[in-house]
Amino acid sequence: MPQGNFPGRWRPNPELAVPLFDQLRRRVLALVEEGSLAAGTKLPSVRALAGELGVAPHTVARAYRELEEAGILSTAGRAGTTVAPRGRRDEELATAAAAFADAACSRGCSLEDAIALLRTAYASQESSA
Repeated sequence: MPQGNFPGRWRPNPELAVPLFDQLRRRVLALVEEGSLAAGTKLPSVRALAGELGVAPHTVARAYRELEEAGILSTAGRAGTTVAPRGRRDEELATAAAAFADAACSRGCSLEDAIALLRTAYASQESSA
């Protein structure tokens, strides 16, 4: 999806209990997951996207920052923000998964119980969207 099509007709909904930055963060994440925003795709600047969405620049900046911290986006100063290669994110998730597995095993948690805990945590993230 070229930058010109992002964010398309999508707009954050101020009526939801989910903060606007988190709605934007989740939208970008969903587009990356489904492949609509491919690795290397350049996203609009913070100011441009804030203007288009009718939100404060801080809202966009926070969403971008959290996505960058999660390895989803990459920011190169004035060069802009792009979708990061998937390998980096997958490496970071593998590291987090290994830490979770280590914590679960060291506490005597079975694989089935660990998966149940992960499902519960994942469901709570999805339900707050």
